[in-house]
Amino acid sequence: MNNLVLLPVLVPFIVGVILIFFRNQLQVQRFVSGVTSFFLVFLSIYLIYNIYQDGIITLELGSWQAPYGIVLVGDLFASIMIVFASIVAVACLFFAFQTLHPDREKYYFYPFYFFLLTGVNGSFLTGDIFNLFVFFEVMLISSFVLIVMGGKKYQLRESFKYVVISTFGSMFFIIAVALLYSVTGTLNFADLADKISQIPAEESGILTVIAILFLIVFGLKGALVPLHFWLPNSYFVPPTAVAALLGGLLTKVGVYSIMRTYTLVFTHNQDFTLNIVLILAGLTMFFGVLGAVSKFDFKRILAIHIVSQVGYMIMGLGIGTSLAIAGSIYIIGHNMIVKTALFLFCGTTEKVTGTTNLKKMSGLLKTHPYLGWLFFAAAISLAGIPPMSGFFSKFALVLAGLEEQRYFIVFVSLVVGLLTLFSMIKIFMYVFWGSPSLTPEEVKKTKIGKLLLPGIPLVIISFLMGVLAEPLFILLEAAANQMLDPSIYINSVLKE
Repeated sequence: MNNLVLLPVLVPFIVGVILIFFRNQLQVQRFVSGVTSFFLVFLSIYLIYNIYQDGIITLELGSWQAPYGIVLVGDLFASIMIVFASIVAVACLFFAFQTLHPDREKYYFYPFYFFLLTGVNGSFLTGDIFNLFVFFEVMLISSFVLIVMGGKKYQLRESFKYVVISTFGSMFFIIAVALLYSVTGTLNFADLADKISQIPAEESGILTVIAILFLIVFGLKGALVPLHFWLPNSYFVPPTAVAALLGGLLTKVGVYSIMRTYTLVFTHNQDFTLNIVLILAGLTMFFGVLGAVSKFDFKRILAIHIVSQVGYMIMGLGIGTSLAIAGSIYIIGHNMIVKTALFLFCGTTEKVTGTTNLKKMSGLLKTHPYLGWLFFAAAISLAGIPPMSGFFSKFALVLAGLEEQRYFIVFVSLVVGLLTLFSMIKIFMYVFWGSPSLTPEEVKKTKIGKLLLPGIPLVIISFLMGVLAEPLFILLEAAANQMLDPSIYINSVLKE
């Protein structure tokens, strides 16, 4: 059963390697990719079921006992993230089948798609911080290839910026890892947590510096303000299927890393460190949504909204209670689903109109009503309107903030929610309301039924996450309680 935790990393890697040899056989690539993506969804659900029933699963690769060998660790938080990542991957893959040009598919789109999933799943499951760096690099190299695929001038320009910024982030990451090792003599998460907990408070100053350095590194990956500047254009330039995949997954890995290290490893001096996190959460929410409100491009608004939603995700960590952490996990999963759906609907709209400029679109609700109402459902979920998942995730954060008397961050989150609703209504009014901008002949030429299919399950999942919020919260609070008691993780890995 312990080998089960290896499969979410091993399967996409092996499939990616195999698909390299079928470069010109697109039907084979599509079939293998589709079957593998569904297998990963069922595998992730089976994994979380076993972890919920039997506790944390660990696998020591090569039979080297922790903390000396490479360890994969599947706890509830990691397995929840893998479930949502697998669902996002399926939706984006089937949208890519219908929208990507065959020339792009032949340039190793599907291999790097699965290498990206290898990096994402590995980041969630790794049990040591050096291999977190390794899986980050696998993920980032794959994302470089996917972003630049197509070779248009603006793609090359923006992808170059993305590469440079990510490279600097990786340099700081390895520096932070070296500093941490020099102080503790270990890089295993469980061993780090055990050793750091034994260091006297008066000697923990250097660890606080290292903790802030890791916050900068992961904040750059997760697009926290003021480290978010690379994201909007990087997610605007690639094809919609790629933008949806990156928007649904990459920043969430950065957020996951912050939450993992700050609840397991850097549990000292939290009066200082978690206040820094809470300040960054407020700034990220507010300035992210201001950027979205000011834009008049469908795709850019969605890209910038990723930033503001990241603020909500780390808000729960900054508050630090079980309810707040559960709310953060909830909003991460909700955002992965809903943001992906919105990108897919944006891509469908672009297919119909040939543009993402809001001022050049109008009246699609009359010509394509299903597209309009599906977008509306996903939009109100992002804004936090019941009964969709966005409401209940934000409600948990607001309630936790009020319980801990964090009134200012609660106020900011509510204002940001209103501005998010405003920006979503703006898109709806410009794109779907009013007189149709398309002629009847143009409407007949654009059949979008198949394009809507990948997004429909995501909207249904968002609805079910809202309707079934109570049983879902039982799972999320179990994950939060597991995270807030590091001894559970330590004992599972070190077998103490």
